[in-house]
Amino acid sequence: MRLFLTSLAIGLALSVNLAQAADPSPTKTPQQNKMATCNKEASGKTGDERKAFMKDCLSAKPAGTPVSDKKMAQQEKMKTCNKDAGEKALKGDERKKFMSACLKG
Repeated sequence: MRLFLTSLAIGLALSVNLAQAADPSPTKTPQQNKMATCNKEASGKTGDERKAFMKDCLSAKPAGTPVSDKKMAQQEKMKTCNKDAGEKALKGDERKKFMSACLKG
């Protein structure tokens, strides 16, 4: 009976592993797709030239990806609040409170 249960458990574990391994096309993340594209474009380059190309290629934003107005507005608000906090020479908890209120308002 023990041998039967052990065999059954091993068979079940193997079938789960085989089912997971059977998926030949796992979905790639956008970063993985970008890496594949950059690698294709870098063919023929070697050494420092390749490193520099890959760094630029991977750090570049995809074409046609505009920064949203909301994100831009938030960045501008953050700059303004930082500037105001610096002018007031706020530090520690005072700065945290000021920044919180400034960013909410």
